[in-house]
Amino acid sequence: MSAISQQSKSLQGGEWLVKGSNPFDTFIPEDFDEEQKMVMDMCAQFLDTEVMPVLDRIDKLEKGLMPSLLEKAGEQGLLATVLPEQYGGLGKDFITSTIVNEGLGGGYSFSVAVAAHTGIGTLPILYFGTDEQKQKYIPKLATGEWKGSYGLTEPNSGSDALGAKTSATLSADGKYYLLNGQKCWITNGGFADIYTVFAKIDGDKFTGFIIERGFEGFTQGPEEHKMGIKGSSTVQLYFQDCKVPVENVLGDIGKGHVIAFNILNIGRLKLCAAALGACKRASTETVQYATTREQFKTSISNFGAIKHKLAEMAIRIWVGESAAYRSAGWINEKEKEMQAAGQTFEKALLGAAEEYAIECAMLKVFGSEVLNYVVDEGVQVHGGNGFSDEYLISKAYRDARINRIFEGTNEINRLLTLDMTLKRAMKGKIDLMGPAMAVSKELMSIPDFSSNDDGPFAKEKKYIVNFKKALLMTAGAAVQKLMMKLDKEQEILMNLADMAIETFHAESALLRLMKLVERNGADAMKLQTDIVQTYIYDAADRINKAGKDALNSFAEGDELRMMHIGLKRFTKVDPFNTKDARRRISEKLVAEGKYCF
Repeated sequence: MSAISQQSKSLQGGEWLVKGSNPFDTFIPEDFDEEQKMVMDMCAQFLDTEVMPVLDRIDKLEKGLMPSLLEKAGEQGLLATVLPEQYGGLGKDFITSTIVNEGLGGGYSFSVAVAAHTGIGTLPILYFGTDEQKQKYIPKLATGEWKGSYGLTEPNSGSDALGAKTSATLSADGKYYLLNGQKCWITNGGFADIYTVFAKIDGDKFTGFIIERGFEGFTQGPEEHKMGIKGSSTVQLYFQDCKVPVENVLGDIGKGHVIAFNILNIGRLKLCAAALGACKRASTETVQYATTREQFKTSISNFGAIKHKLAEMAIRIWVGESAAYRSAGWINEKEKEMQAAGQTFEKALLGAAEEYAIECAMLKVFGSEVLNYVVDEGVQVHGGNGFSDEYLISKAYRDARINRIFEGTNEINRLLTLDMTLKRAMKGKIDLMGPAMAVSKELMSIPDFSSNDDGPFAKEKKYIVNFKKALLMTAGAAVQKLMMKLDKEQEILMNLADMAIETFHAESALLRLMKLVERNGADAMKLQTDIVQTYIYDAADRINKAGKDALNSFAEGDELRMMHIGLKRFTKVDPFNTKDARRRISEKLVAEGKYCF
């Protein structure tokens, strides 16, 4: 029997590694209903009419401009998509809110401001606030009348959020907490009205507080001068005996980490969606430039080297989009399931996002690194002009860099991917050891390259199963060899995370393709087939390299040689002409004059 089960309708977080998925149970962007398509169009129109014409003014931090844009977005309901109707929201589902993040993701600094406001600026109060706090703050945040912000990071505590030094002491009359300390890198900090801030009560009880602009003892520093997202307000916050009413404690005392870490799960998926929106705009700008730019009496889009770049951008965007909406679909279904079981809206969505925290971490890494690739190659296609501020690609390049740091650095998210997977296994939520042992036994047997599946994409499906075996074999061996020392071997953990990220995204793309081919026919999906087959072919090499680096770090002798043989077997793919596939993809992009997949 295969180490990987080939059936599952509703997967729990991380279970994709040991269970197969049915493409017809997988949500894909082509499943958007008419209302969701209208929401995407509304976002694009908002950027084109309200944001793009004033980009220079935004980057100069023109006073009042960003707040006014947020208010305009609020008037169109773009700040209230997921908020319950009882608080002035639209009460839409998680997928629709993800669409808004993607749709507004190409708005440079505005995208950062709106994401911070609707995410970390609003959701902590929605999920953890009392009824009184929600009634007071959420309706005004929903319309943009009040703007939201979030203060977690301190000068000496970046990734180590719980190392914060800001303190909170109860006043003698018991009516206030007096906050002392500072927060840094606060997005929207220069104009926000409401801040979720974390401090320690009695030196050890990490707790959330709702701070209003104007509270006594609360001040802000000057705007930071940044490499990119120059139009995003970023300041430090200072608290000197800042008087915060006791009724403004957010959540339970000593449980601030629950707020901070759970909000990040949703933020990571939404960041991926926003990055994909930025990718599509940057890809379109690059395609249009390549089409109109002539060298040696021909459009540079006719050169093979440029075709490769344009196509690879599209491939990575399409694959990232497949995984993002697959995961959003899971979260959406889990939320409905939890609400049907009696959970409140807030607890259901929070619990659903927590269930898929592993996938959210992987998406954040992949989405931000795809954007990094797209804008970098976009500058390259533009040549010297790409280094000029006259072209938007230079702004896109600078603005993209922060995304690999936002919402937990990509290094932290890679480490979390493995840490959360192993913890779920230890709690019995995922059976990793059974499949890992089965793969280990398979290494000792004569390889069987036959397959009982002779249907569409049988070869590609087997590749994905084998990629999972490669990861299970490598991770299983690492756990057995290193045991409790594994968490100290960050390089190995990051190798394993890269294997997981590649495998998850390759499978997500294949599931989307299979659903589309069943729906539209193989002939209509030839270019999407090129995208998936090219990605899987290249992913095999990347998984092989990451696996070898990991194995070489802890195994030796006959054991290492055996596992190298197994890794080679599990990452073996048939020859495929990726050059011609990329040329076909590029020709479609040039013909359409934009990202069109």
